[in-house]
Amino acid sequence: MPEEKFTYPFRYVPSPEISRASEVLISKIASSPYLHALFEEGKMLGVLETDKGFLYGFSGLAGGRAFVEGFVPPIFDYSAPDGHFRRREAEISAMEDGIAKGRASAQLQDWLFSQYKVLNANGECKDIKSIFADAGVVAPGGTGDCAAPKLLQYAYLRGLHPIAMGEFWYGFPKGGQVREQGRFYPACTGKCGLLLSFMMRGLNVEPNPLDQEFLYSEPKVLYSDDDIIVASKPSGMLSVPGRNGHRSMLDWLSGQFGEVFSCHRLDMDTSGIMVFARNADAKVDLDRQFACGEVLKTYRARLEAADKPFRHKTKGTIALPLSSDYYDRPRQVVDRENGKLAVTEYEVMSVLPDSEVDIIFRPRTGRTHQLRVHSAHPEGLGRPIKGDRLYGSRYPGRLFLHACEIEFRHPSTWERMHFADYADVTTMDAPNRSVHYK
Repeated sequence: MPEEKFTYPFRYVPSPEISRASEVLISKIASSPYLHALFEEGKMLGVLETDKGFLYGFSGLAGGRAFVEGFVPPIFDYSAPDGHFRRREAEISAMEDGIAKGRASAQLQDWLFSQYKVLNANGECKDIKSIFADAGVVAPGGTGDCAAPKLLQYAYLRGLHPIAMGEFWYGFPKGGQVREQGRFYPACTGKCGLLLSFMMRGLNVEPNPLDQEFLYSEPKVLYSDDDIIVASKPSGMLSVPGRNGHRSMLDWLSGQFGEVFSCHRLDMDTSGIMVFARNADAKVDLDRQFACGEVLKTYRARLEAADKPFRHKTKGTIALPLSSDYYDRPRQVVDRENGKLAVTEYEVMSVLPDSEVDIIFRPRTGRTHQLRVHSAHPEGLGRPIKGDRLYGSRYPGRLFLHACEIEFRHPSTWERMHFADYADVTTMDAPNRSVHYK
């Protein structure tokens, strides 16, 4: 029998065993006033299944503590009051602001990362400073303190074989991030990308889903003339060429029509209507229409089921400013200080018996992941779009988000044009296409 593949931590659906273990841990914390007080402020927790049972971990400190009974210890304890890090940190804090203070702080951080010596399944050992230096970058602050590397380190030190892993949230959301208790989220790429890649060497890890070719239907051209092409992109296909080298929507259309220009994008996981230009003049005009908000777009989506009833109005507007999560791009966060205005109108079509929600979105701005964050964030609709594992969905299939309508002016004739491509929202893989233009 082939060996089970270990969880690819940057894009995954938790195994049934990991899900059950997380529920046991949540129940244990909720029933313990001591543990609940430690974690209720909001903390990412982790579960690692090994050949000898389950291990539990938490990110950073819990109530100022690095050690909590029942959870794996830190890779390196920098929090000891009498340790070198805290003593030197206090000395640096007392220094006057300037070059000397900045240099001393960088040297201390450099020293700290040289103390974090981690293992992998091949028995190799390397410090975090070297892992990042080999890639030509410097480790961000806090690297090595997330639950996932703590869990793997503890398992390797005790000769345990990792089988599966997952990280989930407990407590209140914070920092504008999309976080809900009990939901699983991918490991961050900024702090954990290089680190976990080293620590998972020697494990039979699941492939990165983003490295796979799109799995659904081929693109379909809905309309074309000498100036524009309107086509429907399948889920899993990039809008424009990316780093994985796979064929994008732009590549596919260029193979059919020759030179084609991109005017906007859909996320790789999102399906639906896009408009492309066939000459430079058409591109300039379409770019202007997108920039000025003259292009009207409509999306259909399915929100994931939840234990709590969906109590939002049938129609409404969500206005939450967004910015990129610096250490975990392309994830977005709600940022009221530096974020860009993002406005989405929504209309609930139906709430299904299993509590999933069939919904229409009409974005009035075009921010990255706007609909996905406005859906999942507790100040938005509080439900991730089904299949959106980046923002907490457990559904293993595709993202249930489809661009079903677009309206714009033809760049040459100035005729107002409207196109519709309605997908079957129950499966999101067999669109019933209809085209309208006027």
